[in-house]
Amino acid sequence: MSRFVVSARKYRPDHFNTVLGQKQVTETLKNAIKTGQLAQSFLFCGPRGVGKTSCARILAKTINCTNIGADFEACGTCDSCISFANGNSFNIQELDAASNNSVEDIRSLVEQIRYAPQAGKYKIYIIDEVHMLSQNAFNAFLKTLEEPPSYVIFILATTEKQKIIPTILSRCQIFDFNRITVQDAADHLAFIAGNEGIQFEPEALHLIAQKSDGAMRDALSIFDQLSIFTSGNISYKSVLENLHILDQDYYFQITEKVLEEDIPGVLLIFDEILKNGFNGNDFLSGLSTYYRDLLVSKDESTLKLLEVMPQTQEKYRLHASRISPAFLINALSITNQAEIQYRNSRNQRLQVELALIKLCHIPSVFRFQEGSESSALKKKALTLDNPTDTQVHLVKKEAESVETPLPKTSEGIDTPVSLPQIHLEVKQKEEKESPNLKPSINKSVSSPEIRFKIPKKEEFFKPLNPENTETPSIPIVKKRNEHFGPEQVLLAWKKLIKDVESKQNHGLYSILTPIQPEWCPESLIRLKVQNQVQKTLILEEADFIIQFLREELKNDFVHFEYQIEAYETASLAPFTAEDKLKHLSEINPVLLKLKSQLGFDIDY
Repeated sequence: MSRFVVSARKYRPDHFNTVLGQKQVTETLKNAIKTGQLAQSFLFCGPRGVGKTSCARILAKTINCTNIGADFEACGTCDSCISFANGNSFNIQELDAASNNSVEDIRSLVEQIRYAPQAGKYKIYIIDEVHMLSQNAFNAFLKTLEEPPSYVIFILATTEKQKIIPTILSRCQIFDFNRITVQDAADHLAFIAGNEGIQFEPEALHLIAQKSDGAMRDALSIFDQLSIFTSGNISYKSVLENLHILDQDYYFQITEKVLEEDIPGVLLIFDEILKNGFNGNDFLSGLSTYYRDLLVSKDESTLKLLEVMPQTQEKYRLHASRISPAFLINALSITNQAEIQYRNSRNQRLQVELALIKLCHIPSVFRFQEGSESSALKKKALTLDNPTDTQVHLVKKEAESVETPLPKTSEGIDTPVSLPQIHLEVKQKEEKESPNLKPSINKSVSSPEIRFKIPKKEEFFKPLNPENTETPSIPIVKKRNEHFGPEQVLLAWKKLIKDVESKQNHGLYSILTPIQPEWCPESLIRLKVQNQVQKTLILEEADFIIQFLREELKNDFVHFEYQIEAYETASLAPFTAEDKLKHLSEINPVLLKLKSQLGFDIDY
């Protein structure tokens, strides 16, 4: 029984032409070999599984090949190519920086490059995951990387370019590798399945390519797993079961229920999804992706952004044609917000169900808005072209509801009540025109005649009732101005404090209590406060205080004058330790005797 070799190794590219999805890199490297303009150090950057290390090996093998073909590919038959294929080439060495990241490892590497190659043109060092080198190792590598011997070429590979120090980047020729597209990965899997004699459904391979997220190595690993699981017959259903992927049909069903505003149906479908072993977070993420795909399916130019099979694209396009972009944008907002709040929610299932209920209410909200807009338009302007009797009646009724009955003057002319009003009269075109009013609308317009009756200028100033021209008298309220003295002021102030205390306004009570108001002539009361803060707080309640005092003193001319008293700085100075001791010794003279006998010092 032959030993099984995984597809990622068995079908690993060994020529530039077999590298998948990196044409811009392979063409540049082949041209460099053709013109002899090889850099002294290369840096290959990109996500995992896109061919960085494979390209580094192909480049190293091609450089040392003694029989390069016309297409500048390695021959695979010379001694250098055979030794490289067998893994015993002395001129090509690979170093894993993840496990050899110290200064001593770099020093050992520097010692090795001092010796020229015994066979071939170059000594090539491939350092994988170079970002794992320590800071000191990078510094030890700088000089050698900048000025290596003419026969040495370094090929560095990394998945995290941002972790490499700028001094290393400046010494390398950098190549950025792309993610493998879904279509390229699916085509490559189909090619391998054909060579291995494995039956498959195209949708299944496409789903594997989507799950790999642009990494061909991951796609090949999943492919091997499924070929074993299905005994060489990979179906779409088997991929869903093995990879635990939620079928897109669930999203189609949920969207149909949402458009029908069927809340129970949506909740039952979500319950079925949970029973199948899926969690709410994966469901929300998939639902958001589904609505995004529907949104890009609305336009033919963005339909290519869907990384799905052509028949699936058509399904998306037909489904998206029934849904408005406004609905999809609102749905994306709801699902995205629910996905953000999902992790912090203590009842995660309720969080998802609440999002689904909100989705079901989107159509009703749109209908309500459309109904409001249409009713507003109908109310704003009835159809003026060939109006019916009902429309004329409605407009007249609306005009009558706006107008107020105007009294008649002796001349028989309507008089406005307050402001001049414009009376709108809608008549059928067949009615005869009034002899004393001229139409203000062109007769050629096929619309009901609109006539405006504007009052004359002198009518603005006519009285409401011509028979009674007397101006109604306005009662004048006489202000109270009883005399009061200092005793009445103090008595009213005490009542004020008691009232404030009864209302439990403790802040105002503490401010008003120590204040002694002073009576001044001309209904003036002087309040002496201790600082600006007290004055500000009293001003905030000034209306209440003044009104209370005016009622107690029966004088509506009471007003305040504020005066801030200055503190005596000596009395406000903080006590020192000596002051405290002096004060306590005055109370108890024995304290000084105790201090001297025990040898105590004043604690500062």
